[in-house]
Formats: sequence, C-alpha cells, structure tokens
Amino acid sequence: MIKHEFREHEGILIIEPIASLHSNDFDLVSTVIDPYIEQNGNLNGVIIHTGSFPGWEDFASMLAHIKFVKDHHDVINKVAVVTDDGIASVMPAIADRFVKAEVRHFPYNDLDKAVEWAQAS
Repeated sequence: MIKHEFREHEGILIIEPIASLHSNDFDLVSTVIDPYIEQNGNLNGVIIHTGSFPGWEDFASMLAHIKFVKDHHDVINKVAVVTDDGIASVMPAIADRFVKAEVRHFPYNDLDKAVEWAQAS
C-alpha cells in the first residue's frame, strides 16, 4: 500500500510505502500524475519516503512496479530515496543505470531537503 501526496504546484509526488505494494497502487499513482505529465511534459520529482521497503504483495505487484518505472522514467526529472534502510539507500546507485531521472539518497529525517532538491532546476 502506498500513501501519496501530489504537490501539483511544485510538480512533485511524495510516496510513502506503508505496507506491501499492490498492483493497484501503481494504477492509483498513475491516475494522479499522468494528467499533470500530459499537460506539463514531465514531473519535477518523485520522492520515496520510507523507514524500510515493505516489498510487494506478489509477483504481479512487482511486475506492475517495473511497468510503472518503464512507463514513467523518462518523464520524471528527479527521484529522491529518503530512507535509512540500508538496502533501499543503495537504490540510487542501481537505478541510475536504468532510468533517465537523476536519483539521489537522503537520510529518512531529511524529507524537507529532498523536496528542496527535487524542486531545484
């Protein structure tokens, strides 16, 4: 399950995975950001704020996540991973090879710094 906040004026989506991710979580997020992307051409940033990555409900959910990334990676300028989770904190180094977005890690308590970074040109 993903809790989300879309800051339309800044073009930033903040997501917080709070339980195992479901396929419909990615459909919901798409319905929130896709109209904005169609109108503006891109999204300034996505911020993933989590104490620890909760994983996926099932294999179909993982595939939905991969499809979401594939469909959106070239229209998102920046991705901030805001966590102290060791595995999730190395995600920027891995993701940098697969996505167009600039990806950066921030400590869990630095959400405001991540938002500021995502807003900057």
